[in-house]
Amino acid sequence: MTEKLRGQLHFLREVDKMKSIFRQTWLTDRSRQENDAEHSWHLALTAMTLFEYCGFDDVDLDRVIRMALVHDLVEIYAGDTFAYDQIGNESKQQREKESADKLFSLLPSTQASEYRALWEEFDQMETHDAIYASAIDRLQSLNNIHLSGGVTWLQHSITSDMIYQRMQPIKQALPELWGYIEYCVNEGLEKGYVKPVLQD
Repeated sequence: MTEKLRGQLHFLREVDKMKSIFRQTWLTDRSRQENDAEHSWHLALTAMTLFEYCGFDDVDLDRVIRMALVHDLVEIYAGDTFAYDQIGNESKQQREKESADKLFSLLPSTQASEYRALWEEFDQMETHDAIYASAIDRLQSLNNIHLSGGVTWLQHSITSDMIYQRMQPIKQALPELWGYIEYCVNEGLEKGYVKPVLQD
């Protein structure tokens, strides 16, 4: 066995740990929380299924799918940081950088550079590919939360303005779907699992 193959197999063994990293989002049947591997697969499939609604005409869907598959790999060592966790997000960047250093170094240099570049591009959200991928990432989570009866929003006392702020990339990358975001938030407000914005 070559050193290259040994490293690739080690990497694949490590990333299997994604199946044990659980997120705040629940499965739609509310039986349990979803794990990172399930989320990444669902994100890639959502990006494919809704691609016709992409607001950009230059997005490379193949690259978006690859971003979807690598975007949360660093959570193997860094853990999942809930989108609305202000304290956790303060250290997220450093934790994930250290995780990326450790994880991607298992791969041959060319693959390591490719995977890390995709992860960094997704994280920086500056290219149209990354903005679309990020918008789909947020949409996938919102849709699961909505379909599971808002349990995640209810558990964390999430307000409508917090959701709208988090969903902003959808306005640019998937403008036709903004009405669906409003529908989900409004239904959440009506049913009580989304908190209204408190007025001073």
